[in-house]
Amino acid sequence: MEDVAAFRTHHRAEHIGPRYNGWLHFATTSVGSLAAIGFAISRVRAPRPWELACIPLFFLIANLGEYFGHRGPMHHRRRGLGIIFERHTLQHHQFYRHDAMAADSPRDFQMVLFPPVMLLFFLGGLAAPIGLLLGTLATPNLGWLFAATGVSYFLTYEWLHWSYHQPETSAIGRLALVRVLRRHHTIHHDLSRMTRVNFNITFPIADAVFGTTARD
Repeated sequence: MEDVAAFRTHHRAEHIGPRYNGWLHFATTSVGSLAAIGFAISRVRAPRPWELACIPLFFLIANLGEYFGHRGPMHHRRRGLGIIFERHTLQHHQFYRHDAMAADSPRDFQMVLFPPVMLLFFLGGLAAPIGLLLGTLATPNLGWLFAATGVSYFLTYEWLHWSYHQPETSAIGRLALVRVLRRHHTIHHDLSRMTRVNFNITFPIADAVFGTTARD
């Protein structure tokens, strides 16, 4: 535990500015995502059953994207994506280990939540272009539903990941769903196993499909 405490002290001094506010970070991500989701839903007009039936498919696509992004560049250095590897493997996994999963204070949210600029990247680089493509090739409703589902998944990822790194005795930490999913994620935070098992951070669907689920 002493090495974790030392790493946290060093990281805070080097990477967390004195003006950083963890709750403001959480609120910015949440409000920005909810606004994008609300706007996308407001653009849907009389959706047909088959269009609504595509929402679970979009959810599964997002789950696969989470899985392969985590299993790939987050844990294996790739050209042009080194900053993702550094922030996740070299920082996040050192800051939060399987035996030290909880944040000490809201300032430690910096090492759980994506930087707010990632929401803009996710919207402008993924949700909007793919939604626009679907809206052009299929129907406008399908494009807006994809965008709403994609951003909803992003926000679910942020909220759940944040909840795993809260104290187990907190109101959030005691929730049944959080307890189950936190255990899955805690196993992944074992440094000796992090590159091999439990890559889903939200719901371990792809882990089950690809045989990378580990249970203690």
